[in-house]
Amino acid sequence: MPITPRPSTSSFAALARLLRYARGYRRQILAATSCSIINKLFDIAPEILIGIAIDVVVNQETSFMASIGFDSAQSQILALGALTFFIWAGESLFEYLFQILWRNLAQRLQADLRQDAYEHAQRLDMSFFESRSSGQLVATMNDDVNQLERFLDGGANAMIQVVVTVLAVGAVFFIISPLVALLAFTPIPLIIWGAFYFQRKAGPLYADVREKVGDLATRLANNLGGIATIKSFTAEEREAERLRASSEAYVSANRKAIRVSSAFIPVIRMAILAGFLATFTVGGMMALEGTLNVGAYGVLVFLTQRLLWPLTGLAEVVDLFERAMASTRRILDLLAEPVRVIDNASQNLPETVSGNVVFNRVSFSYPNGVTGLRDISLDVSAGHTLALVGTTGSGKSTLIKLLMRFYDPQHGDITIDGQSISAISLKSLRQAIGLVSQDVYLFEGSIRDNIAYGRPEASTEEIIAAAQQAEAWSFIEQLPEGLDTPVGERGVRMSGGQRQRLSLARALLTDPAILILDEATSAVDNETEAAIQRSLRHIRHNRTVIVIAHRLSTIVDADTIAVIDNGQVRELGSHQQLLAEDGLYAAQWRVQTGRADDTVTG
Repeated sequence: MPITPRPSTSSFAALARLLRYARGYRRQILAATSCSIINKLFDIAPEILIGIAIDVVVNQETSFMASIGFDSAQSQILALGALTFFIWAGESLFEYLFQILWRNLAQRLQADLRQDAYEHAQRLDMSFFESRSSGQLVATMNDDVNQLERFLDGGANAMIQVVVTVLAVGAVFFIISPLVALLAFTPIPLIIWGAFYFQRKAGPLYADVREKVGDLATRLANNLGGIATIKSFTAEEREAERLRASSEAYVSANRKAIRVSSAFIPVIRMAILAGFLATFTVGGMMALEGTLNVGAYGVLVFLTQRLLWPLTGLAEVVDLFERAMASTRRILDLLAEPVRVIDNASQNLPETVSGNVVFNRVSFSYPNGVTGLRDISLDVSAGHTLALVGTTGSGKSTLIKLLMRFYDPQHGDITIDGQSISAISLKSLRQAIGLVSQDVYLFEGSIRDNIAYGRPEASTEEIIAAAQQAEAWSFIEQLPEGLDTPVGERGVRMSGGQRQRLSLARALLTDPAILILDEATSAVDNETEAAIQRSLRHIRHNRTVIVIAHRLSTIVDADTIAVIDNGQVRELGSHQQLLAEDGLYAAQWRVQTGRADDTVTG
């Protein structure tokens, strides 16, 4: 669902944004609101019947009931009893209906909000994830959505019924005695002002509470993910203290918000007391003087009491509302994040992709102003291997991110088989590319699930063939559960080399025309490196391979080696050609081979 640009940060602005988002639920909202209103009208009716009953007992043949056709006092009481039954039955029925409607709406809306937020986040470019912690995002999609659900479960109904109570009771008061009504309702403006005053005070405090929740979630996620590092450095006590600090910051933020919201209750109680005393004393004097019917006086006293409880609970409702709107702002702000890499192309790559990749004068700067690439041009022939080498931060990985369209370049163009990748749908583009990165991510599940991640429908034979190509089958078949062996969260039950080979098998199963190895051998043992090298010799035939490598020994057979330095191509050629040039590549080769003092001659 589209979200309008972010307006004011007030709670009512957040509510307006939420209602715009939920316009598809308009019928459910109207039905739930109607049931809440009818239920509250039935709820205050017994107080009116009590007053009428008092009038019957006191005045009998001259009572209000007698004036509408019930002659005897007994018939009047029986009629009131029957009416009371139907009112209580109606109240119970509509309470059941509004509970069902509001709770189902809460469940449906929170599920859709979480799904929309997640799907929108998946469309955002990588800079968004690089600038935000995963803990904050999880807190937004989980805790904040649940906070809104809690408000819709009970708070929305309570707010509606407070308004209905004030309006309905006020109407009865003015019909019976405008003077008593004026005195009894004089404190209402103070109560409304107090509600808005505390809302303005509490709003920023609850926004801070939600931020602290995100910080705490981030701390927990980071610590649990890095538990091996914590243990290896015996940092348990230090990390426990850091978690305690984050937890205390959350407690402190909550304490400030609670202090403000709690002060609201005594203010409302005193304002209600003033109204109740006005009804009790002035109405009583009028009843004694005979200017106010005794039954009507009873109605006013009972209705004033009925008004007391919902207004006393208004503080709790406002508290729940503020928490929910603070969460709503965070959810809708996430949904309002602009998608910079737009996938609006309907064109697909052909079924058979040759794999000719061209970078044509590509320049790119990151959102923080750091220049990634400057006027880079490279032509990778189909079926050839291009190796990218250079120091950390030189721009090698940025090239890959642009080819995958994790970002779009500010200048220049990238083509595959002559087609600009900006004119190709993201699905078609990325299905033609297999990525094996240094930081392998395995999903919790089995080895089978992870290898087949790009092709869930793949047969067991195809999965085994991919594992054999990646030289992963030798260790898989030795495991007691084979392909069904669980890898653990993020693959913690596999060694680094095993994870890397599984990642290669996962990429090979999709049979990509272009295979990217982003420093895939930089953090593995010699055996795994040798296994991956053997795999590459077999799989690079009829496939374009782009390799990012620090170990130059792994790319000596590459057709072309590009030396990237400070976002530019400084040297380009084969291994032998670059050694002969005696430039940056040759210098790095001598360092890695232990011949730093040697001089390479052409």
